[in-house]
Amino acid sequence: MQSAKKKQRVSSSSRLSSLAQWVSSPVHDHRSEPTRVEFVELDTDGKLKKGSCNPLIFNDPAVADVVLFLHTYNTDIDDREHCSSTEVYLHACALEQCKYFATVLSERWQESRQFSEGPNHEKRIHINMTIPGSRAIDSYLLVLQLLYCKDFKGLIKDVSTALSCLPVAAEWLYDECIAACVQYLEAVPWTEEEEKRVLDVVTSLQLRESAQLLARITPVNTRAVHDMLGELVYAAIHSHPNGATVKAFVARLLNDHSSRSTVKLVLDGAFANSLKTVKDSVEEYSSPNVRGRHDEIEALQRVSLHTASLNSKHLLWLVERMIELRVADKAVSEWSEQVVFTANLLRVFNDDAWRTIAPSLPALVLRCTFRLASAVAAGSMIATCQVRKKLVEYWLPVLLVSRETPSHTASSLKLQALHQDLEDVFLRIISTLPLEDAQKLLPQCLSFATRSVEDCPHLMAAFNLWFRRASSDDRNGVTYEEEDILSM
Repeated sequence: MQSAKKKQRVSSSSRLSSLAQWVSSPVHDHRSEPTRVEFVELDTDGKLKKGSCNPLIFNDPAVADVVLFLHTYNTDIDDREHCSSTEVYLHACALEQCKYFATVLSERWQESRQFSEGPNHEKRIHINMTIPGSRAIDSYLLVLQLLYCKDFKGLIKDVSTALSCLPVAAEWLYDECIAACVQYLEAVPWTEEEEKRVLDVVTSLQLRESAQLLARITPVNTRAVHDMLGELVYAAIHSHPNGATVKAFVARLLNDHSSRSTVKLVLDGAFANSLKTVKDSVEEYSSPNVRGRHDEIEALQRVSLHTASLNSKHLLWLVERMIELRVADKAVSEWSEQVVFTANLLRVFNDDAWRTIAPSLPALVLRCTFRLASAVAAGSMIATCQVRKKLVEYWLPVLLVSRETPSHTASSLKLQALHQDLEDVFLRIISTLPLEDAQKLLPQCLSFATRSVEDCPHLMAAFNLWFRRASSDDRNGVTYEEEDILSM
């Protein structure tokens, strides 16, 4: 019993509206005759027109010497009775622009050809082709039309059309169409979804013409992302005229970047460079390696302090970003190892010159210390016992010297508030150290008590905590004082 015939239109993409008027292909069983496509030709502007005097007319059964049968199958039903077929009338001389058809039409395949009678009782070659289920028939028909009109600019007008034509052109080895599609794709912007399709289609086809196109998607250098972020960070903290705006923009980029490890590497490198510049400048001020007149040495020292102050601003911005992104562990460790740097800072702050040359320098370096120490004290940045100890041991003297600077300006009041905040943080870190280490560091904090006893509860609480811990031995219940008496 013959299966019932169903008729449907082949779906036509809105991007191929020029084909929508003439592509038709009913679903029928394998015994049914395929439907002919209505004769249509394109104008030079890509629009449809009826009739033509051109002897090579696309899909004209009156003059065609080749019939191409495009077969499509319902991928959900593995049954050839659900096949639909589209019949297109073509010319061998047009098809031979594609290397695939040139081979199919060559003499070596003559014996296996199927023929039908064409105009003037001439033989007409039959070519059967199955269309993969992932591709639309419209793409095949469009590429066939391009063989006749070659109006690539008129028909390839968007990314979707170019991507639809490219696999067909590659399958048929139609070099001119491949080049036109790749050239179009390379020249126009893409949406994110289109970019995914471009990458999927172009990489799967492995076309030699796609090298420049892929260069737009895939970096040549494996460090490209690292280098780009490094350049942005450098621009943000150094040379860009719109400093605050650019810093905010770069900070957002760093925060949104998918790879925390890359961000960490970039910020670690920038931190190391800025810290080295500050350290070298402070050392050059403390021990100028020049011989000359006193005024020449003073001028060089002035430049050194200005350089140290400027780069301390960069350093503070980097520290804040690293803490914000929770990638400051290396910076904390490095900051705790600054024996020479802190010694040079003490020499600078004991000299009155910095007050007129670089008055913001103490606040900047202490703010860096406060940010890092606060992250350690809060537990958001885990540091070893040795790092915590050195952080207080080396930077506490810098805090003490800075506190002794008398001033009554508005900036000095802010600096005093910073001193108090840093005092609290150092005492909190000391509370995390072994009793022996805390015993060495706490007496150095006595100058925190320059305010009345009531005004420095943080210092009182720190000493009370140490005495409470040290006054009893949990192992045998004997106090340290009793141990001393018994040992006498």
